[in-house]
Amino acid sequence: MSELLDSLLQLPPAAVYGAIAALAAIENVFPPVPADTAVALGAFLSAGGRVSAWIVFLVTWIANVAGASAVYAGARTAGRAFFRGRVGVRLLKPAALGRLERLYARYGGWGIFLSRFIPGVRAVVPPFAGVANLRTVPALVPMALASGLWYGALTLVAATLVQNLDQIAHFIVSLNRAALAVGAVLGVIVLGLVVRRRRRALEK
Repeated sequence: MSELLDSLLQLPPAAVYGAIAALAAIENVFPPVPADTAVALGAFLSAGGRVSAWIVFLVTWIANVAGASAVYAGARTAGRAFFRGRVGVRLLKPAALGRLERLYARYGGWGIFLSRFIPGVRAVVPPFAGVANLRTVPALVPMALASGLWYGALTLVAATLVQNLDQIAHFIVSLNRAALAVGAVLGVIVLGLVVRRRRRALEK
């Protein structure tokens, strides 16, 4: 983290914003990219007046939503054709694709919104929403709202409450662990509801 901070300190403000925006966009394609860390460090630098926390948030939000939108659009355009091919059928069978479409049709908005808070999972939401042929507005609005809340909270805390690098690292780890825990609980709840519904269907 100190190396990333040193790299940002050597850049002019415009380049800092550009680097943060690039990482926030690439995260939708390559989840290991440290977008959260870069955003938090950028917000941390705002306390010294080097950059603006508001601009850090805005460029992050816009870039992240733009990246997610591009992945969604690409998956919606070419994803179904890919999963109908030889390789795609092995990765995602037609029956599984059908179930995915029904899940998105029923829980699409809330599912997308909640999943975008879960590290690692958030990157697969846009492509699967596109493959499931979810309409543009119902797909992108929850993504944009979730991204705004996530990066808004991250920027606010890093800019106002964090005082050193150790606190940034602790905050990011704690935030991601909390998000994973909430995601796990929600996953168990959804799985329980699906199993319960199937049992009722079988009983009828």
